[in-house]
Amino acid sequence: MSFRLNENFIKEYENKKAPFGFNGLGELVYMRTYSRLKPSGENEKWFETVQRVVNGTYNLQKKHIDLYNLGWNENKAMKSAEEMYDRIFNMKFLPPGRGLWAMGTDIIDKKNLGASLNNCGFISTQHIGTDLQPEWSFPFVFTMDLSMLGVGIGFDTKGAGNFVVQKQSSDGVITSIEDSREGWCNSVKYLLESFNGGFTPVFDYSTLRPEGELLKTFGGISSGPKPLIELHDMIKQILNKNVGSPLSITSIMDIMNLIGKCVVSGNIRRTALIGFGDSNLEEFLDLKDYSKNPDRMAYGWTSNNSVFAEIGQDYSEIAKRISINGEPGLIWLDNIQNYSRMCDPKDFKDIKALGCNPCVEQSLEDGELCCLVENFINRAESIEDFMRTLKFSYLYAKTVTLANTHWEITNRVQMKNRRIGCSISGIAQFLSKNNLHILNTWLCKGYSNIKNLDKIYSDWFCIPLSIKMTSIKPSGTVSLLAGSTPGVHYPESRFYIRRMRISNKSPLLPSLRAAGYTIEQCVGSENTTDVVEIPIDIGEGIRTIEYVSMWEQLLLASNLQKFWADNQVSATITFDPKTEGEFIEQALEYFQSQLKGISFLPKIDFGSYPQMPYEKISENEYNDKIKNIKCLNFSNFLGEDSTQEVFCSNDTCTLQE
Repeated sequence: MSFRLNENFIKEYENKKAPFGFNGLGELVYMRTYSRLKPSGENEKWFETVQRVVNGTYNLQKKHIDLYNLGWNENKAMKSAEEMYDRIFNMKFLPPGRGLWAMGTDIIDKKNLGASLNNCGFISTQHIGTDLQPEWSFPFVFTMDLSMLGVGIGFDTKGAGNFVVQKQSSDGVITSIEDSREGWCNSVKYLLESFNGGFTPVFDYSTLRPEGELLKTFGGISSGPKPLIELHDMIKQILNKNVGSPLSITSIMDIMNLIGKCVVSGNIRRTALIGFGDSNLEEFLDLKDYSKNPDRMAYGWTSNNSVFAEIGQDYSEIAKRISINGEPGLIWLDNIQNYSRMCDPKDFKDIKALGCNPCVEQSLEDGELCCLVENFINRAESIEDFMRTLKFSYLYAKTVTLANTHWEITNRVQMKNRRIGCSISGIAQFLSKNNLHILNTWLCKGYSNIKNLDKIYSDWFCIPLSIKMTSIKPSGTVSLLAGSTPGVHYPESRFYIRRMRISNKSPLLPSLRAAGYTIEQCVGSENTTDVVEIPIDIGEGIRTIEYVSMWEQLLLASNLQKFWADNQVSATITFDPKTEGEFIEQALEYFQSQLKGISFLPKIDFGSYPQMPYEKISENEYNDKIKNIKCLNFSNFLGEDSTQEVFCSNDTCTLQE
């Protein structure tokens, strides 16, 4: 790596206490998820993770500037890098989990897997079976490859009816599978293409590493060949039923969902998918009605499903479905294609956008990926401090667009669009101390600031201006590090217990026990997993979701779509089925011209069950639980590499088996 922060500068932070949030939860999430093993066998501390990330960021810049002989200024870069370091260290903003885990590692510097720095992507099936896509397997292989890198993927079902499934040749060809991500993806490609009249592959699985072995590149434990064998078998079952007929919506969704299940069961263990379909087609709308599609229950859960809505359409049928279980979500492609921020005139910048990522905060073209960064507005000391933070969060995201991927379709669109997503979290906390007018003032000034920065840095890099730059992501574990409420969402309660599952062999456990946290065996996985209880106080004066109506949540989302997000606002609207469910149709009619996408979640009491991830408690219970808890000390923690985080890791988007 050719750029490195000065070691004397780093020493100033070596003994500083990192401002992790939520009573040790932030630090625990960091140690479990982002603290990588060093060559010494010890785990990174926060100051070292930040050092790696900042070095990697400015190294990408330097490589680009040097490649095109544009003139690198080491002194200026060093000052800039030091300020970025300080703002990440103090969690004024944070790169995505993807960046905290991969930036500055051999994944980027030697393997050149720039795609792994991106949170999300989208692929269309519209060209399946046409001259534009002679290999009909392409969208499925793309989805599997990026999912195995931990990237959340959106896809559509527009290709249904284009390709007629043909019978496989009766002649079998023995096919060895390379023990790699590429090998797994290629095996799926060979199998799918064989249903275009090709030879039947007879796979040799003996080359795949057995279950339980460590995975070096992306962390975790090998699942062995079983998930891939099951994927192959299920694809064959589905396509054999379709021989002689056009590929259906259901078959497209089945294959994508089965790929998601394979990835979840395999070496990544998490994935995020969303499928888009026509709002008028019963076949798509019924995909998660398991009374009609009982076979899909085993894998239909691996994607959220949303519809392409049209301004002025009849929302009555969709509203009925939403009032029952919250699906489908909706996106308005006309608004996405025609507008940047909804307060600005139509600019048609995104006229080629075809869909979104799994949590719908990014409009995307076919094959496009995107990197999102998170600014914690509740941590800003002033509007000037917030503006300064936006500079470095913008610069991180823009730098990621300099890293090419291993997909030609992606490089073509990303080099043209340079799309990024500067997001904001901690909004509920900010509004507990400031009114909406102040928030809007910060948003408008911040957006103008980012547009100006893009002119400066695009000129410096000699690349196009970014087509769009701002969004509101739902967040996940990154906001936990900073102790911020996620995106636009309100907390469920002020005081609660947050439970985390962790291997019972984890070196983290002694430090947690020494600090006084309650640790239990995991019900159902007593031999392998423990559960750690962390009592949380979200803070005084912050409204919780039980006191925020469906209408107010929609108004806040539309406000952010109006004044901040030129991409989208990811908002899951929590509603009371008894008092608000009957008004969803009217809500959609009212807000259809103010939003680009929306999803809903009914407040349903599922009852109490053992070791719930979140459990509301009283203030007295909270005080009783924290009185014996001491400060965490992970100084002796070593020997366990972190496992990469994925895009969209909140409860509504991450899909776990």
